[in-house]
Amino acid sequence: QVQLVESGGGLVQAGGSLKLSCTASERTFSNYAMGWFRRAPGKERDFVATISRSGGGTYYADSVKGRFTISRDNAKNTVYLQMNSLKPEDTAVYYCAADREGRVGDIDVLYDYWGQGTQVTVSS
Repeated sequence: QVQLVESGGGLVQAGGSLKLSCTASERTFSNYAMGWFRRAPGKERDFVATISRSGGGTYYADSVKGRFTISRDNAKNTVYLQMNSLKPEDTAVYYCAADREGRVGDIDVLYDYWGQGTQVTVSS
């Protein structure tokens, strides 16, 4: 069982930046593709970004492309989400997820393990 713990959320003004982190308990972290999803109030959980096992492949939702960057440090068992030029519509609970099959996918059912989420609030 992989445990994922997110951190780095908070309140920021529009145009600002935040960096989320997600640390895994699993020493074989590099075997997992990792993803970030978000759930805005009253909405379904949406895909944000994903990264391959090595970090060499990334994929983003159109809504965040050019503003968000996903990265990972396998030595630290951590995946990051750098969020720049934040907008009020980015307000959501952000979740990281791990896929033990190593797929780089944008569908939440592909992911086997989930963190508890971290709140990001962007004020206008």
